Amino acid sequence: MNTTMKRRAVVLGLAAALALTGCSSDDEATPSASTTTGTPTASPTTEAPAEPTAEDLAALASITLEGPDGAELAAGAEPTVTFEPEVSVTAPVAKVYSEGDGEVVEDGQKLSIQLVRTSGADASVLSTTYGATPEEIVLGDTTVFPALTQALTGATIGSRIVFLSPVEGAEGATTTEVMALEITGARTVPTRAEGTAVEPEAGLPTVTLDDTGKPSVDIPEGYEAPTELVVQPLIEGDGPEVTADQSVTAHYTGMLLDGTVFDSSWDRGTPADFPLSGVIPGWTEGLAGQKVGSQVLLVIPADKGYGDQASESIPANSTLVFVVDILDAY
Repeated sequence: MNTTMKRRAVVLGLAAALALTGCSSDDEATPSASTTTGTPTASPTTEAPAEPTAEDLAALASITLEGPDGAELAAGAEPTVTFEPEVSVTAPVAKVYSEGDGEVVEDGQKLSIQLVRTSGADASVLSTTYGATPEEIVLGDTTVFPALTQALTGATIGSRIVFLSPVEGAEGATTTEVMALEITGARTVPTRAEGTAVEPEAGLPTVTLDDTGKPSVDIPEGYEAPTELVVQPLIEGDGPEVTADQSVTAHYTGMLLDGTVFDSSWDRGTPADFPLSGVIPGWTEGLAGQKVGSQVLLVIPADKGYGDQASESIPANSTLVFVVDILDAY
């Protein structure tokens, strides 16, 4: 999600700890679905990714995953990642360690992944999602390391993936992280809102959709900024109701009352993922209680937006107009 939607810094679990390959501490991370979910993402660069060496592939082959006390590793169980310390690679490498017995995952699906990160230096566990909420990753997302995408492509639910990546630290020192991923689920997320059309109240901004579902908004002449939050469903989906403690996947366009578009996931070409606890109050209050699959018009007064503070291209005390397609909630 674009940073204009954030009302405070949100700690993103693994993403906060995972330095990106080739990305120094002075680089600005580009917000995306993958960074939001915390899965390993590729740093923004125009350079071709480094090719793994024979030594890199040998390091990948040296990793083993075991159950407790060396027992067989059961599905859904957190693995013990075993290797000789001082494992190091010069380029990201990944492989399917073991095949699952579920269905083959498909490009564009959102994968649920359990993940253990360990230090290549001493095999110590850096973090784990086991016992907590799985990470989410979209198969085919171009921000994900190509090596990891290649390993995930054609894999089955239940498969375990081993992924090694060089990581550049704050002082320029490069270390290696060893990651063990388990695909625990996959679901297809729609690309636009689908459901029953809802007749909006008269006098509100008018929303028109093109063939792809991208909205344009016409602000009526003389439209007065509301003092209360306006929540107008335009399409009612048939999915579960969204709760304020969930994260959502959404396509959206945001504009000022003068018609200036300041943010649009449609223009970026990909939906955004974000926690409803980490956005402006107008979004949290406006989307909680709506159904997945719905499209919602929000007209947000300044006190539920950014108040008297300017935010990037949004002036202080601005009323905000959004059209939001709720594609998923988790």
